[in-house]
Amino acid sequence: MFKIGDKVVYPMHGAGVIEAIEEKEVLGEKRQYYILRLPIGDMKVMIPINNSGDVGLREIIDPEEIKTVIGVLQGQTTVMSTNWNRRYRANLEKIKSGDIFEVAEVVRNLLTRDKEKGLSSGERKMLENARQILISEMVLAAELEEDTARSLIDEVFA
Repeated sequence: MFKIGDKVVYPMHGAGVIEAIEEKEVLGEKRQYYILRLPIGDMKVMIPINNSGDVGLREIIDPEEIKTVIGVLQGQTTVMSTNWNRRYRANLEKIKSGDIFEVAEVVRNLLTRDKEKGLSSGERKMLENARQILISEMVLAAELEEDTARSLIDEVFA
């Protein structure tokens, strides 16, 4: 169980800070919810406490692990399907996993593909979403400014 002030990652949305734990009635059922503030996009999310494990809510990485994330970004591009649909589904599964290293892999592979062949609008949106998720966790893990985290990623591909 997390507590107020914990920095956590909500897969598909990114990293945030638990601001409160509140009991709310939704559809006639009272439940306890984590109230999570996501710094990027200034969004608030309510996550049912009893579902937090199922949705993949986890603690953010240690600041030292940022180096590993950068290492993944610098690594070799993974072989991806030439079929757009299969490639999209495989990347979506990696993002849904909530694993920052898999999200970094998606960012690396899509940025590389964009340079080589360009991306469809769906893959471009996926790339931006994956970048935001990656940046949000880097911001909270290493206490960086959003622009600094974005620059760290951009430098790898410059």
